[in-house]
Amino acid sequence: MLKIEHLSKIYDNGVQALNDISFEVPDGQFLVIIGLSGSGKSTLLRCINRLIEPTDGRIFWNDIEITSATDEELRHIRRKIGMIFQQFNLVRRAPVMTNVLAGRLGYTNPLWSFVNYFSASDRQKALEKLGRVGIREKAYIRADQLSGGQQQRVGIARALMQEPDLMLADEPVASLDPATSHSVMKYLELLNQEDGITIMCSLHFLSLARAYADRIIALKDGRIEFDGSPDQIDDQRFKDIYGEEAVRVEIS
Repeated sequence: MLKIEHLSKIYDNGVQALNDISFEVPDGQFLVIIGLSGSGKSTLLRCINRLIEPTDGRIFWNDIEITSATDEELRHIRRKIGMIFQQFNLVRRAPVMTNVLAGRLGYTNPLWSFVNYFSASDRQKALEKLGRVGIREKAYIRADQLSGGQQQRVGIARALMQEPDLMLADEPVASLDPATSHSVMKYLELLNQEDGITIMCSLHFLSLARAYADRIIALKDGRIEFDGSPDQIDDQRFKDIYGEEAVRVEIS
């Protein structure tokens, strides 16, 4: 169970990205966070694993307070929280295998990882994770030779190397075309359904959220505008979230 209590974030320039947000996420849920750019989606996800430090509030995961964890405690917590990024965050000139093995850094002796030493079992596990996302044959190709959708699948495989219980996906399909977006979202759906991994995914498009989410939270100006099931978002709710002049864009 993930619990967020009165979470706020004010950046150094005075912008308040999150304003007194509270909610809980049960284990195994597929939660999608929607909202306009600047609504606080990315800030929220990055506060959960403390890539961004909250200004106020508390975050608990499995009864452990993330917001008060020491550096060493946070290292152990992050082992079980995977992260998928909008821009993939790969070492583009490195082979796919090297990028995937980076997901084991939290489990590996820092000196060994510095010289790129990983065990045979870790390397076998990396091949298995690449197989799960359909690109095992790309293991020894440079990451920058892959398509955008394939690079994002490398990002998913890297996160799976952590053996996570919670997966944070920050706009994972924002730079992909509609068909590839659905392909990536289906992999996240399979991880949720087959492995029981809790998914928290930020998206722009309501149509994608409706297709994959068990639950939707909508942010507007750093506050929760909506929290409920996808079928509860009618035309009025849509306007409340995206504004009166918003035009709905559906992805088939």
